[in-house]
Amino acid sequence: MPRDDLTPSESAILIVLMAEAREVPNTELRKRYGVDVRKSYRDKLNRLGFLDSRRDGNTFLHQLADKGWVRVQEDLNFQSAQGRILGGALTALQVNLRDRVMGRSDYRTFGEMFALTDVRAGTGQPDQRRTLGLRVRHAYAALAAEPGAWVSLTRLRPFFGDVDPADLDGALRDLEREPDVDIVPEENQKLLTPADVAAALRLGGQDKHLLAIGVG
Repeated sequence: MPRDDLTPSESAILIVLMAEAREVPNTELRKRYGVDVRKSYRDKLNRLGFLDSRRDGNTFLHQLADKGWVRVQEDLNFQSAQGRILGGALTALQVNLRDRVMGRSDYRTFGEMFALTDVRAGTGQPDQRRTLGLRVRHAYAALAAEPGAWVSLTRLRPFFGDVDPADLDGALRDLEREPDVDIVPEENQKLLTPADVAAALRLGGQDKHLLAIGVG
């Protein structure tokens, strides 16, 4: 288990936001699930890079960050003396979704499984599967909060486990020539993780890490 000292409550928050797969107001989380992402949780999960939060009026909106999507596929701590059965149930659900359900389906990540649109390989109409570039656009649409939002290549690449990385790189380079597409480096290089470095696209003599579609 990663050494980030997540508590059972913090782990549960990540699972709820994984299932929602969108930006959710804290007021809605409280009303629907009884989950309150209070300041101590919010500050820690934002500091660890697992959660993106922003204020909207009198509440905060939360969604899993790229690192959060990676984290929910690793073992989480749900064990609590006050709720051992509940913790065991959450552990069983997470582990078996990862180790059994994904193994029997086309899904390769929780991000793909819980995306608001279906971006699996081999799904959709034939004209939607004609080119790899279209698949990239569909995957981006599932990951981006809105058109033109930045999505890391670290989060995009797991959607293409069936594709040769060189072919995906070629499709990304072709897309970058289209007027509504930008692929740029991360400005703050100190934020890059080893996974970000590995997922980067070499383009124009630079390593680029972020994709936006629907710009301009």
